[in-house]
Amino acid sequence: MSVPSCSSKGLNNETTKEEVVYGKWERFTNWVHCICIVTFDLELGQAIEAIYPSHVKLSEQERSNVCYLAFPDSNSGCMGDTQYHVRIRQSSKTMQETNALKEYDRKSPSFLQTDRDYYWGYVYFRQVKDKSLPRGYFQKSVVIITKLPFVNLFGELCALIAPEFFETGIALMEAVVREIDHWPPPVPGQIVHLPLIGVLFQIYIPNQNYKAVVPTIAAMEHTSNMHATRRLMLTSTYEGDMFRSLASVVSYVHLLWELVLLSEPIVVMASSPTTCSEMVQALIAMIAPLKYCADHRPYFTIHDSEFKEYTTDSPTPPAVILGVTNPFFAKTLQHWPHIIRISNGNNSEDQKYKIKRSENLKVLDSKPGVYTQYKSFLQKDKTILKKLFRGIQTKRPGEVQTALLKRHLIELTESFMIPLERYIATLMPLQKNISPFKATPTPQMFNPDDFLASLTSSGPQLTTGIKGDWVGLYKRFFRSPNFSGWFHTRYMELSQQLQVKQLEKLSQADLKTWVQGKQEVEVVDMILRIRQKLEKSCIDDVPIDNSVREKLRERINDITHVLPDDLKSKDLGGRGTKVFLGLPREPAHNTKESG
Repeated sequence: MSVPSCSSKGLNNETTKEEVVYGKWERFTNWVHCICIVTFDLELGQAIEAIYPSHVKLSEQERSNVCYLAFPDSNSGCMGDTQYHVRIRQSSKTMQETNALKEYDRKSPSFLQTDRDYYWGYVYFRQVKDKSLPRGYFQKSVVIITKLPFVNLFGELCALIAPEFFETGIALMEAVVREIDHWPPPVPGQIVHLPLIGVLFQIYIPNQNYKAVVPTIAAMEHTSNMHATRRLMLTSTYEGDMFRSLASVVSYVHLLWELVLLSEPIVVMASSPTTCSEMVQALIAMIAPLKYCADHRPYFTIHDSEFKEYTTDSPTPPAVILGVTNPFFAKTLQHWPHIIRISNGNNSEDQKYKIKRSENLKVLDSKPGVYTQYKSFLQKDKTILKKLFRGIQTKRPGEVQTALLKRHLIELTESFMIPLERYIATLMPLQKNISPFKATPTPQMFNPDDFLASLTSSGPQLTTGIKGDWVGLYKRFFRSPNFSGWFHTRYMELSQQLQVKQLEKLSQADLKTWVQGKQEVEVVDMILRIRQKLEKSCIDDVPIDNSVREKLRERINDITHVLPDDLKSKDLGGRGTKVFLGLPREPAHNTKESG
């Protein structure tokens, strides 16, 4: 008998119409959930004009949020074309995660993984005068909705698709959808070629080795049988121009790093959604490779379904970074502990940003600045600041400035996280405590006191010259969503490693010897235990080698022969589990994954 795996099955007789449609569009869904066209209706206001592909359904709340986020706030006065990105809470569970996206999440760095509770929305908005229309203006947006946080890639896709669509209409969008449905899956660690209406996008998708050198342009240009009028090579699918976004507050980059690390509530106030979304994106990128686990909204409006949740007048605002343009927020959020106000001007050198530490922050002037009473745990690294300021004076290219800043912040985050990674490795039980005949051991729980005691010999002072109250920073970090999210992920990984190690030991166990002298009930219990462990590994998505599964089938065969024939085919305990079947069938939750 072949050994069953956890991979999904094909469509069966019970497959629903929705599953057939899902299977048909699975390659499209690997990249895009849907593309929405949002227009201004005189009677309805902002309304969805069309959704591509047409079978995609959004909940009423999702539709409402897409509509309001698709247009800049009326106070923004954005004429011409405007691009920005948003995050939209997923209120329905209609979207099924594809196998390719599951594989993507397994292999990508944590800060680039998908979020089951949110979509990303990439917006291209056009507002121009048009006397032929009732209001005298053409106002329309193209919004690409996806689970992937590829800000650069989807920004470029929007910039290609939207202007063409505004000129040619429905036929163009239908062609776009067809082409995306033929794209290869997003595989981390690989160069991927994505042809779209005459342009070939060549991208590299990072894997868990986020420091890996991006393949050279020459390597990326090598393609076969792909005809395009032009090629666009993106060295990064997800990174924006960090230095440009943070240039006006670069003096306070270490303070901001701490605020983001600790998941502190921050509001970014600017005149355009583009500036907002770029700043919010730069802030959460400051703590990479650590994943920012609190909520963040690159652009947020008063019509958002979470507006009341985030603007309640409570002494402790929620852990979220909001990007806003409506002046209403200056009053509504004036009690927030950390506010970044960005100048209307585009020249960052003209923005004189200062930390405002006045006792009463409720009276906010309109001047740009960072408003906070937060006192940093760590000192500034003056060396990197001098380099960056020198770069401004000498007009060093922006990409070089960004590379310097990014490298510094990655090293700072790694210096902070390495002691935590070292400590969590000590929570694993010893190999000798893993027995094929006992329950799977669990990792020990995190003990803050034990960890802090380890800092003397393995603290961040070993890898960074930055001085300060590191212990105080760790203690504050332990109360943040970023710590909770990191620890939960690492604990689950340790637990999976233990499941794998125990199944490997079980597959190598000498059950022929073990079975001698055992009662029938003990033998049946061992068979059921092996089956249950495998079922759990499928449900938990534990990566087990097929050779281990094959050996486990052999172990079951080793002991099944000692049972009486009537017991071999008996429904044990009314569970619908027959010993003669050997290994378990796939769990029911996996039967709908693929077409």
